[in-house]
Amino acid sequence: MLQTIALIAALLGGLMLFPAVADFLAGNPDWQVFAVSAAAILFTGGLVYSAMRKLKAELELRQIFIFVPLIWFMACVIGAIPLFLSGLDLSLTDAFFESASGFTTTGSTVLTGLDHLPPGILLWRSMVQWIGGLGVVVMGLVLLPSMRSGGQQLFLLESSDRSEKPFAHARLFAERIAMVYLLLTLACAISYWMLGMSLFDAFNHAMTTVSTGGYSTSDGSMGSFGTTAILLTATVFMFLGGLPFIFLIRLAAGRFEKEVQIGYFIAMIAGAALAVLVTLILAGEPASGKQIVHVLFNVVSIITTTGYASEDYLTWGPAAIAVFFFLTFVGGCSGSTSGGYKQFRFVIVRQVIADSLAKTFRPHQVSRLKYGDRILDSEVVTSVMIFSFLYGGTFIIFAIIYGVLGLDFETAISGSATAIANVGPGIGSIIGPAGNFSTLSDPIKWMLCFEMIVGRLEIMSVYVLLVPSFWK
Repeated sequence: MLQTIALIAALLGGLMLFPAVADFLAGNPDWQVFAVSAAAILFTGGLVYSAMRKLKAELELRQIFIFVPLIWFMACVIGAIPLFLSGLDLSLTDAFFESASGFTTTGSTVLTGLDHLPPGILLWRSMVQWIGGLGVVVMGLVLLPSMRSGGQQLFLLESSDRSEKPFAHARLFAERIAMVYLLLTLACAISYWMLGMSLFDAFNHAMTTVSTGGYSTSDGSMGSFGTTAILLTATVFMFLGGLPFIFLIRLAAGRFEKEVQIGYFIAMIAGAALAVLVTLILAGEPASGKQIVHVLFNVVSIITTTGYASEDYLTWGPAAIAVFFFLTFVGGCSGSTSGGYKQFRFVIVRQVIADSLAKTFRPHQVSRLKYGDRILDSEVVTSVMIFSFLYGGTFIIFAIIYGVLGLDFETAISGSATAIANVGPGIGSIIGPAGNFSTLSDPIKWMLCFEMIVGRLEIMSVYVLLVPSFWK
């Protein structure tokens, strides 16, 4: 386990050379911070890995439960180092918050004046989200199913039905994920560049679009580059980032296989966009093509937990705010870069509710819950229901804590929602699309960091560490 952590640390250190070069070419002295940080982390990680490379690398299930939170915390610490040492004069709390928000692809930020920040800092923020997004997909398709977390065992690669196993080994599968992820990023970057973004902005936004992270190089987010063509392009790639990567891999191989949660995903996007558009029309706004694009862009941005904004959608009225607050919790598909509750759980919960209601007047009815063509066993259903309880409970408890610590009602509840679902912007003037998290107190920021990591790791894989019997 330690050699794997050391290897990942060394890789993160090596990647710091890219922002070092960017700052060096721009004549910004922060290139030294990135270069020294890269050298120190690369050397330390490489040394530990070299010393332990001959040890057994396979992880047992109990070790995986420890490894997953540990690797994410370690990555957040490493990501914070150059931010803390840079000329931004960030506190340790703010540096860790920015890094944790990046690696978890949440997108909440404490930084202002993004349009004038050094290129190295902007590039590092985007890279952190891109790395986090890739880690999210690999974790969601390789690790979480084996941990039987929140119903994710439904997507276990090691199926008894060999035809459902897409590749012989998880390592090969991870390589296919990385290839599709890289190709999507390149396609997105080229599209942005051809539509008028600078090459630097195009690659930064491509990394944070495909990862559904939402960091931008401008305080105005996508609104600063908001031509209709760019917003439509961003909408398409955010949507692709919210799809299961196993579906994209099979599609790239020429195999189209129906995935029931994708239907729910599309239906929820269409329903939410229509609801927001109707509220705007009733408020007297013209239903122009540009307005439709802005509505669709912001709906897809929130439901995929990207967190971009083309404009302040909180000015669209109470009904629209209610829709966006609901979308904060929803999320994309399982096996995607998106956070949130995930669509496959809506599929299962809907069936559980419908089956329970049917049995109130047909108590002897025998029925089988299904996910597509697959019959659901009781373990998956129980796991989803427990996850639902913990998901809602975590949101409520942290919202209450934030309120006790002095936040107003809308900031407290939306702050907790956006952290647990890894969305980014909240609701209200403080942390809404037009604000940021810089004015929050340090204790609240640390709790938001914890909540972001817990949400990204699907809650149960963290809370299991609090069970005393786990350590016996």
